[in-house]
Amino acid sequence: MTHPPVTHVLLDLDGTLSDSSAGIGRSLIHAFSECGYEPPDDATIRNLIGPPFEVSLPKIGVHVDDLERLIDTYRVRYDDVGLFENDVYDGVHEMLDGLRSAGHALTLATAKPEHVAVRITEHFGLTGYFRAQVGSSPEVGSSRRTKAEVITEAFRRLGIGAHDRIALDHVVMVGDRDHDVEGAHMNAIDCIGVSWGFGSHDELLGAGACAVVDTPAEVVGAVAATYRSRQT
Repeated sequence: MTHPPVTHVLLDLDGTLSDSSAGIGRSLIHAFSECGYEPPDDATIRNLIGPPFEVSLPKIGVHVDDLERLIDTYRVRYDDVGLFENDVYDGVHEMLDGLRSAGHALTLATAKPEHVAVRITEHFGLTGYFRAQVGSSPEVGSSRRTKAEVITEAFRRLGIGAHDRIALDHVVMVGDRDHDVEGAHMNAIDCIGVSWGFGSHDELLGAGACAVVDTPAEVVGAVAATYRSRQT
């Protein structure tokens, strides 16, 4: 008997599994002040969370010549204390249990530097849920910084061929920002958006999310519905 491929669920970290806004915000304010910039307000900080800073910071006035220094200054504080100024969203453990009980293989796929992401999942007792944990390379300008590049690396570690349509039809991304959706589409997979993070329904649907859910309890059903719809 031929068994169907395992369904792989790729999960974002910031804004999907945990609310990292306090640590990121305080570390950004510190870095902006140290580098001579007016610190961003809370709304701007929330909008910055998710994409790589070298993409988002120039959009709010950081000069390209200051990017590396500001990001390095941010990381000094964040890597020391900011990463633990963070809370797992209510219902996330139950969501992960439900996905695993449904037979899905779970992989962390975050644009956060991988070594930092691993420290966070270890701190919150999430490591055991994941078959692989994939993050960005920490160096600005490296070959693995965007969500699309992170997903491509996740495929490599999971042994999923970039042109294997059967395998790709059994992979879905779950994330809270438009770059999660766009990165998924660049790798020819669907993305389920979550509205409890830093994005909105309009942002996620506008980017092409196949569905948007409002609570972690809805994710298991949304993953199942994605594959039922492909079979009809």
